Amino acid sequence: MKRNMLSLFAAAAMAALPAAAHAADATPGPLDEPAKVLPVPTADISPEMQKFIAAPLNPDWNEQWKTGAEARAYAERQAAKVVPGIPALMQRMHVKMEAATMGGARVYVITPDEIPPENQNRLLIHVHGGCYVLFPGEAGTPEAIMMAGFGHYKVVAVDYRMPPEAYFPAAVDDAVAVYKAALEHTPAKNIAFFGTSAGGALALEMVLRAREKGLPVPGAIAPGTPMSDVTKTGDSFYTNEKVDNILVSRDGFCDAATVVYAKGHDLKDPLLSPVYGDMHGFPPAILTTGTRDLLLSNTVRVHRNLRRAGVEAQLQVFEGESHAQYQFDDRVPETKEAFGEIAMFFDKHLGK
Repeated sequence: MKRNMLSLFAAAAMAALPAAAHAADATPGPLDEPAKVLPVPTADISPEMQKFIAAPLNPDWNEQWKTGAEARAYAERQAAKVVPGIPALMQRMHVKMEAATMGGARVYVITPDEIPPENQNRLLIHVHGGCYVLFPGEAGTPEAIMMAGFGHYKVVAVDYRMPPEAYFPAAVDDAVAVYKAALEHTPAKNIAFFGTSAGGALALEMVLRAREKGLPVPGAIAPGTPMSDVTKTGDSFYTNEKVDNILVSRDGFCDAATVVYAKGHDLKDPLLSPVYGDMHGFPPAILTTGTRDLLLSNTVRVHRNLRRAGVEAQLQVFEGESHAQYQFDDRVPETKEAFGEIAMFFDKHLGK
């Protein structure tokens, strides 16, 4: 019997050899994938999240702004839809929020009604997403409010300057200015950076910029689906094009927005595409994405680069989700799960 099993394994291995040899000899080239229909995934996905996954493509996905003023006009219209829902979100999350300045930058300080003893001396710094041009003012705070509420941490949300008020590197400079001010009263090991999309990239860029300025790195970071390579390099820019119902295309609104923000600067600069930065010495990181996310590869590549640099890095990937859908609604189970994972990661790595 044992000899028969070995014979079967050997036969299977021999049968695979021609295919392997053919693959080795094949000329590299693109894969021509025929059109196909993708069903809405349902396995291990809540009904609430299924509704987000099943939504049609973002109708504004192909906005092609050419100037900061054009981008800002759209951002203001979008913000007007977001801001009215913030009081109810704060009530559900049991937090308070006030506008302030730190290090000369605008911020919102978000404080939970109850902060457990282990979090009393900890601080999270949030940098919002929006392709460097969207979600001005309070419109940029929902993710910070959810993190404060789910994790019971005090959060400072940076309302960084955006076009046409300022261009690259204003966003990262404002965020690092806030970090430098925070260091006056909180040790670096007790501080974490987090954000999603452009905010995820900024969390990485903040570490690079802080290191340039001789500042200590924070205790941990949580870059959510980071825009880590704005040169449109990465497999999922192609495999998930027109599958991701939020960003939709590598040539859509987010690319146009980033070009506006960069204002002619080299897009491969690590302060725009942090995947090209030196990640040795980075703090522990937790990264979040979804299988339909256009930036899945951006996230995976950062995770691999962190691991290759010897950094502790955790990758959480949600089934079926497009870009940043894990933080669209605090009432969706996957949202509580994602923020819970990040909160536990911070608790593990931050000082007390």
